[in-house]
Order: sequence, then structure tokens, then C-alpha cells
Amino acid sequence: MAHEQQAKWNGKACAELAAVRAEQVWPFLEDFFGLNKWFPTLTTCLPVEGVSGQPGCVRYCAGFKTPVTNGDETENWTKQKLLSIDPTEMTFSYSIIDGNVGFNSYVSTVKVVQREDGCKIEWYYEVEPVEGWALKDLDSFIGTDV
Repeated sequence: MAHEQQAKWNGKACAELAAVRAEQVWPFLEDFFGLNKWFPTLTTCLPVEGVSGQPGCVRYCAGFKTPVTNGDETENWTKQKLLSIDPTEMTFSYSIIDGNVGFNSYVSTVKVVQREDGCKIEWYYEVEPVEGWALKDLDSFIGTDV
């Protein structure tokens, strides 16, 4: 019996920052190897290869907790590859290329959007369904509010 291919999960998270210009936020996001400087649940972000901010560079991220992390001592980790970056549009895309959290075919796009009263960070993702997770678990992990 053939298994039916389940559609990819898609989602979007947003963070609105009052009285902060997009140009002030972009340098933090543009520093691909500096994710741990602004992502609160991440303890480690290290360069693996390439130059930060250049397509093809790879970072190692570890120490984060997921909604389905069990009580074992295994540290969650991923390797993420920068696919594209556009400083003019303040956007970049990356994929998870390895890890132990069950993400397959994960691609994310992050964009900073200027608003009248500040700026907004939009984080779009697409991933194959994750074994042992529900879509709401991933939305919770990403921090979606839309």
C-alpha cells in the first residue's frame, strides 16, 4: 500500500518593534553567524563554513528547546545554510541541511519591513511535516502570532 505524501507545512511569524527603524534591526539579522545574539532560546551559533552574510555559508545552532523536547539530555542542534540575501530589500532565506530535531526540507525567509511607527520582522517557513509534532507545535516554536 502506497503512503500518501502529506503537504508541506507553511507558516509565518511576526515581531513588531515600535520606534525602531528597519535599518537599525537589519544588521542583527544580516549577521548570519550571530543568531544567538537575538534569538532568546538559542545558546550556541557557530560558523561552520563560508563568510557570514554570503550565500552558501553554514552555521551550527544548538541548545534550543522545542515544544516536543523530551526529558532526555540530548541537545537540540541544526546546521543551517544561507541560500540568498538582499540587503537592499532587507531579506534573506536559509535552509536546515542537518540536525536532530526532525526538520526535512525546511526553508525559511526572513524580512524586515519598515512601518510608520517602527518596523516588523516577518519569518516565513515551509517544511515537511515533522514526525511527533503537530503544526501548532512548530508555530509555537517559531513564535507565530498571525
